[in-house]
Amino acid sequence: MATVLELRGITKRFPGVLANDHIDLTLNKGEIHALLGENGAGKTTLMNILYGLYKPDEGEIYIHGQKVSIDTPSASIAAGVGMVHQHFMLIPVFTITENVMLGEESMRGGLFLDRETAAGRIREISESYGLAVNPYAYVKDLAVGVQQRVEIIKLLYREADILILDEPTAVLTPQEADDLFKIMRNLAAAGKSIIFITHKLREVLDVADRITVIRLGHVVGSTTPSEASQRSLASMMVGREVILHVDRAPATPGKPVLTVENLQVLDDRNNLAVDGVSLEVREGEILGVAGVQGNGQTELVEALTGLRAPLSGKIAMLEKDITHAAPRAITELGAGHIPEDRQEDGLVLTYSVADNLALQTYYRPPFAKGPVLQERTILSNAVDLIEKFDVRTPGPAIRVGALSGGNQQKVIVAREFSRPTRLMIASQPTRGLDVGSIEYIHSRLVEKRNEGTAVLMVSSELDEILELSDRIAVIYRGRIVDVLQAGEATKELLGLLMAGIDPMEARKLGAEKAG
Repeated sequence: MATVLELRGITKRFPGVLANDHIDLTLNKGEIHALLGENGAGKTTLMNILYGLYKPDEGEIYIHGQKVSIDTPSASIAAGVGMVHQHFMLIPVFTITENVMLGEESMRGGLFLDRETAAGRIREISESYGLAVNPYAYVKDLAVGVQQRVEIIKLLYREADILILDEPTAVLTPQEADDLFKIMRNLAAAGKSIIFITHKLREVLDVADRITVIRLGHVVGSTTPSEASQRSLASMMVGREVILHVDRAPATPGKPVLTVENLQVLDDRNNLAVDGVSLEVREGEILGVAGVQGNGQTELVEALTGLRAPLSGKIAMLEKDITHAAPRAITELGAGHIPEDRQEDGLVLTYSVADNLALQTYYRPPFAKGPVLQERTILSNAVDLIEKFDVRTPGPAIRVGALSGGNQQKVIVAREFSRPTRLMIASQPTRGLDVGSIEYIHSRLVEKRNEGTAVLMVSSELDEILELSDRIAVIYRGRIVDVLQAGEATKELLGLLMAGIDPMEARKLGAEKAG
């Protein structure tokens, strides 16, 4: 099998961090090569080097046997390498054709965009690889899975032979993920080569031809799905045995802690994002909220935590009305919050790790005596939590904005889990974390639940929802379309409900598939 890409001795240093340490990697023609690693292992840095966003300090890149210099994304595209990022780079008010041809415009008569020729090429690409898109559809009207196909078409339109897919299933339903895997196999069968970055071990085993694991900037091993298991891959990533499933007894829920009645919330464009949501979360249970990202989860959590004023409806915590309460008042009642956007809502990036770890209670003993901060206590608290939650940082005094995204998430989790809470609102609690950290956070969420805390967990990860939830509420276009007991929920049924299928029909289809 011909080698299309070879990375030799790639090394990249940042201040105080050796992100890539003489990494070697090959990619063969028609191969799906999965790249696994803990958060901060160096895989994103490696791909950013290949895509021209970073320049390596040492090492060489060979494409089709020829040494190349890639110092910009344009140079990467010119070399036949394209990347689909986690966050799509599409203009909603443009058609698929207009998005795809942006920057590669073909003109008619030197004055007019030749949309027809571009649309014809897009249709050919779509039919060749089973992408199934309408070139004249507007991006704003497309499901998330179809938008991702548009990103893939953008690369194929520019004749990329090597495709980097960075966490491509993060925002997809299970059905959309299955469709993507079929597309990936079609691409590989046609001779395209794919680097597949993901933290979902089951997906790697389902779709990859070869797997390379990176840990602490080093390649620690390569394997194939036939030789590997989820457990062995997790151990390679973390360097120790990892418990993939949390052992938890059945819930014994008590009184309602959080009650939401007919809540309506507007988004930033004054559109109705939360449309009449009613729910309750009780002591000693985990209520999981499942849904494709962008169906009102963000606005719902912001309203519950005082970050966004509701349009109408009522929110009560411990029978106290908090509909229009400030975030601190909600925190003082015993609410913890792991926000979806860690940088915007969870941290002060210019503050130290130590100060961020005390951020919710810095004004109270033991962190303060009257108006005077107790710096030694704040530092001691940070040292303890850094070790306990495995925050990878040079020290507690470093600016939290200098940490990787996953380690920033660990700082928030450490802060929120280290204080007494009656309600824990966890939105995408393990986003960007490695399997070892996910294991720890899952066990702590269950521990909180067992202590009697009411846990509301919002996650786009169905494995996480199914693993931890006692009840599951499915949200679609701002409405709770169904609430399931954990025992009756399956990935197939949740996927259908998340796609907007009527609950009765979804249950029928789910039962047929299971049968």
